[in-house]
Amino acid sequence: MNFDTFDVITLDCYGTLIDWEAGIVAALRPILARHDVIVRNEEILALFGEIESSLESEEYRPYRNILDGVVDGFGKYFSFEPSKSECKSLAESIRRWPPFTDTVESLRTLKNHYRLAVISNIDDDLFAYSAKKLGVEFDDVVTAQQVGAYKPSLKNFFAAFERLECGPERVLHVAQSIYHDICPAREIGLSCVWVDRRKNQRGSGATARATSEPDFEVPDLKTLILLMGLG
Repeated sequence: MNFDTFDVITLDCYGTLIDWEAGIVAALRPILARHDVIVRNEEILALFGEIESSLESEEYRPYRNILDGVVDGFGKYFSFEPSKSECKSLAESIRRWPPFTDTVESLRTLKNHYRLAVISNIDDDLFAYSAKKLGVEFDDVVTAQQVGAYKPSLKNFFAAFERLECGPERVLHVAQSIYHDICPAREIGLSCVWVDRRKNQRGSGATARATSEPDFEVPDLKTLILLMGLG
């Protein structure tokens, strides 16, 4: 692949730039403990991925409501009734979710060579918490709230192309989730890089299971920078 053919790099945020799995576990484990539920981290993440993807496939509702529903879904699965504050605490925890250690430096390097945009299954106000930690100003941010749909919907990608005034042949999509990002990217012929943040770990973590073939696979953004000859 000749990376010089791309003008824009679009990125998923949560799982790719932000360590959402650490954030999810940190938010849900205290709730489960209060209700005497003892469960491994991998089970928490797998159940999160199952419930979240199911809720996102229904009629659109804000991501805050999706996360409320996730907590409620954990309650149903483990036979407890979460309080209203417990349901809301998962969305509020996003302000504390950290970027991966290579994220900020990598984004700054990419910004020197490409236009950067985020395509994320998030609400605008929730992304604002994370934007403060990412260290760059994006050329555009396409949220599920703006589009009224969640990836793997193709609407989110086409909205980005239209707003960036750039055809998919000039865009490289970079993401961690096979289900949310790589599958729809390949469906529309979009060049893509899978950032396998879970390399050497079992399961698909906080995302639903799916299979697809990216153009490249890297374990982190730092490796992508080297692959592109920018390091």
